[in-house]
Amino acid sequence: MAYRIGFGYDVHQLRENESLILGGCKIDYSLGTVAHSDGDVLVHAICDAILGAAKLGDIGTHFPDNNNKYKNVNSMTLLSESYNMVKKAGYLLNNIDCTICLEKPKLKDYIKQIEQNLAKVLETDILNISVKATTTEKLGFVGSQEGISAYCAAMLKNVE
Repeated sequence: MAYRIGFGYDVHQLRENESLILGGCKIDYSLGTVAHSDGDVLVHAICDAILGAAKLGDIGTHFPDNNNKYKNVNSMTLLSESYNMVKKAGYLLNNIDCTICLEKPKLKDYIKQIEQNLAKVLETDILNISVKATTTEKLGFVGSQEGISAYCAAMLKNVE
């Protein structure tokens, strides 16, 4: 069985009076992401990782931010569509490992729900989904709370 690895990264600006959604969970916080879609930086990184692993391009290629069809779209829908493309290409998810970088709020109370949401859409056991959160020790745009970023490594297995 052949395996393929992909890597995804995404970043969004933070601003007051915007929603903060991560892994399909609405996070209670005063700042949220500025984006064409719902701004789920974690899901965007995952989409890029799985699409990249299957050599299917990236999220911007399939869901461009200048297309009004994707205005305020739920990013979990984009993840589902991305995973359908991956499956059509003959791959299934083996596992993902993700890191969300933000100074505040703390996400420990949300991580389990985020992992459950992702496992459901990616049709896999929660044991194959790892989500972590870290700060940047008040350094850079994340540390000053100007933005949020997320990273994802994904491993796919060829099933054809």
